[in-house]
Amino acid sequence: MLAQRLMWIAWPAFLVAAVLEMLVFAVVDPDQLHWIGGTDLDIPRQAVYTVGFFVFWVAAMVSSGLTTLLSMSPFEVNRCPVPPSERPLDCARTTQCNTGCKSGRCC
Repeated sequence: MLAQRLMWIAWPAFLVAAVLEMLVFAVVDPDQLHWIGGTDLDIPRQAVYTVGFFVFWVAAMVSSGLTTLLSMSPFEVNRCPVPPSERPLDCARTTQCNTGCKSGRCC
């Protein structure tokens, strides 16, 4: 499931980064870029394209990752990863509702 979720994040981000790369560098010429102080970059054109692509990819992966995180169901978020027989006392969630709960809800 983790590999599938990672692909839900990485593949759309890759496609978005490719489109952003085409759109941005259709308008921006890497040879015309300067540092903040006004000096030339002195970096090859292809290196600027590569760095730009990876920056776009990371930004799109963060966006996709947040979307995936926010789309998780409450069951996935609140699920205790430890089997019931191995849980410590402070993680005493059960699969059935305990009628002895003082709060009147499932523990």
